[in-house]
Amino acid sequence: MATFLYRLGRWAFVRRRLVTLLWVALLAVGGVLAAKAPAAPDDGFAMPGTEAQKAFDLMNERFPGGHADGASARLVFVAPSGQKITAGPNQQAVERTVAELAHAEEVTGAVSPFKAGAVSKDGTTAYATVSYSVKAGTLSTGAKDALEQAAQHGRDAGLKVEIGGNALSTKGKTGGSSEAIGMALSAVVLVITFGSLVAAGLPLLTAVVGVGLGMALITAFGSMLGLSSTTGTLAMMLGLAVGIDYAVFIVSRYRAELAEGRTPQEAAGRAVGTAGSAVVFAGLTVVIALAGLSVVGIPLLAKMGMAAAGTVVIAVLVALTLVPALLGFIGRRVLPRKIRKGGGEPSKENGGARWARFVLRRPLAVLLGGVIGLGVLAAPALDLRLGLPGDEAKPTSTTERRAYDLLSEGFGPGFNGPLTVVVDAKGAPDPKAAASEVAKTVAGLPGVVTVTPPKFNKAGDTALLNAIPATGPSAARTNDLVHAIRGHAAGLKTATGASVLVSGTTAMNIDVSQKLNDALLPYLAVVVGLAVLLLLVVFRSVLVPLKAALGFLLSVAAALGAVVAVFQWGWLADLIGVQQTGPVMSMMPIFMVGVVFGLAMDYEVFLVTRIREGFVHGEQPGEAIVTGFRHNARVVTAAAFIMISVFAGFIGMSEPMIKMMGLGLAAAVAFDAFVVRMTIVPAVLALLGRRAWWLPRRLDRLIPDVDVEGSKLHTAAPEPAPVRESVGV
Repeated sequence: MATFLYRLGRWAFVRRRLVTLLWVALLAVGGVLAAKAPAAPDDGFAMPGTEAQKAFDLMNERFPGGHADGASARLVFVAPSGQKITAGPNQQAVERTVAELAHAEEVTGAVSPFKAGAVSKDGTTAYATVSYSVKAGTLSTGAKDALEQAAQHGRDAGLKVEIGGNALSTKGKTGGSSEAIGMALSAVVLVITFGSLVAAGLPLLTAVVGVGLGMALITAFGSMLGLSSTTGTLAMMLGLAVGIDYAVFIVSRYRAELAEGRTPQEAAGRAVGTAGSAVVFAGLTVVIALAGLSVVGIPLLAKMGMAAAGTVVIAVLVALTLVPALLGFIGRRVLPRKIRKGGGEPSKENGGARWARFVLRRPLAVLLGGVIGLGVLAAPALDLRLGLPGDEAKPTSTTERRAYDLLSEGFGPGFNGPLTVVVDAKGAPDPKAAASEVAKTVAGLPGVVTVTPPKFNKAGDTALLNAIPATGPSAARTNDLVHAIRGHAAGLKTATGASVLVSGTTAMNIDVSQKLNDALLPYLAVVVGLAVLLLLVVFRSVLVPLKAALGFLLSVAAALGAVVAVFQWGWLADLIGVQQTGPVMSMMPIFMVGVVFGLAMDYEVFLVTRIREGFVHGEQPGEAIVTGFRHNARVVTAAAFIMISVFAGFIGMSEPMIKMMGLGLAAAVAFDAFVVRMTIVPAVLALLGRRAWWLPRRLDRLIPDVDVEGSKLHTAAPEPAPVRESVGV
């Protein structure tokens, strides 16, 4: 592989104008296709195989036009201090507001709280439910404006009015200030690392090209492949991350080859042949982690993973072709001015080499310190509780959070998460008696405040009833109640002939959490197993891939511990603006495994391949570690700082789930890069010595020699290639 990539790098360097024009043309074509593409489809967050999803599907079938997964709003009205909401003027203001909404755009129903009995026992609070004909997240601007205007009219009448539900929810947008801040910080880190504006700008430019093409293709083929508008979020984040990383490592190797006296053309070929080989295999590990999201069984996650994997593939191709082509235009200007003018040479004993020698002097102490430290940080993860935070986790500055709090005060926390019980009485001897029996059984369960009367469809074979829990949507007792109702389903089926399903947003969140929790171990097994096999081929070692996987698990566990400590226990919560503690987002563990595993293996491949390169070329194991750190430690550190800066930018966002993702990913990258790869890895390699590169003879014969370290480039004479274009100086 190294020989092939060496030739590819030299060819791209020589044919730099052609290669650059090809990428510009691809980007332009992608942009045109994206501009002409139809609008992206709705997210359609389906959970195939779960009871809540089955109930949703049944409701849509038996109650046509009801839109079980449609948008809804809940207007909460509170009377002025010392007054009742049922007082004449207050009641009239509420009814005017509800009547105004009943004729608004996309509204299918708006029920007065006085007709629905939705008035608190103390008479101070009431709520009205507004149903829409479209799904959540797709409500028109006119419908949202009408909702907010009606609420304002209620406030003008002297009432406190807040809006809950999902009607005002908006889809997350890709791009924005977080990405801009991340790019700016990346530029600063790269300038400090390379000491050259030209060298710092090249990785940023190529990363933007790769991400731009990837996002354009996602938009262009979104309608055809069913990719929603949020599918590209992960693709943009990871495409930018790995795009910068891969270009940085090739540019860094190019600079090292120039410093050893090679011509720019030969340096580009060797950089792509060695660092480019590491890029290919690092990219494959990321693709495996992302494609593995299909194992989870959530279509949205699978699409996000595959779209991001495609963007990573583009980033690899950009690094192997466009980067050496641009190096052809830059030539030696990629080096700092001082070195170009002969005023300085790269230090043979830099900080990376000094750190490696420190670890080599006391490897056991360093190893134990790193493992124990990560173990302590991971301890809070033992108390991990998963859920999907709702309005209760939003900032108090939002109307959704204020509506949640007012409902909890007036009616109890369970009113924010009613359970929808679907009674499928088709085939039952007496559907009405069956529904009544179900309502009676559910009402008698501990933790149920009230149960609404059954509401039948036109055919009279299916009924809906709402059960109001005594606890909030994310409470453990609400989870227990859902399982308790489902536990009585078999007995009710036998007694009445009717099937009972539990659904609603709360039940769906519980099912999502359970499904993600059940999928975590299979996902880990698939991703880590395939990556270990891949690294076995890369390093031709049994112990190095196992060490890489175990180190990754340590860093993810420590990052999850940090997330639990902040968002679940409340440590330092005020410092980063967490206003409400609660369960950790259900997707967080799998999301972190997928994203962090790919980035962690990037650092592992880039760092350890350079160590193996020194060992293969005749250095002693300890000296090979020093060589690897001398050449790559600074660049790995820079790449890690870039990723931490990008992810940490999301901690300042107001959305709690994005804030949680930002903290978790930033912590995971920090732990993995600085504790695992820069500390534990050299300590383990030092303790193992030559045994680190042990491979059974039978495996040695079976595994193909991909020559990632580029040993064949040192034994074969460089392939001549005419320089057809002048090289910048």
